[in-house]
Amino acid sequence: MKQLRKARGLTQLAVQMKTGIEQALLSKFENGERVPPTETLVKLADFYEVSADYLLCRTDNPKVNM
Repeated sequence: MKQLRKARGLTQLAVQMKTGIEQALLSKFENGERVPPTETLVKLADFYEVSADYLLCRTDNPKVNM
């Protein structure tokens, strides 16, 4: 998640403002200290336009299968 955020030139605060997810939680998700709950995972996947599996490191393919 950190790589996605930085590649888009965003700060954690900017992501918080756009998603409503607290910056402290974003930091923990990015550092692997916590796994986002399903609702949050979907919100982040939609925000970054990648699959949830990509965010969970279950695939190297960021594309969303429709």
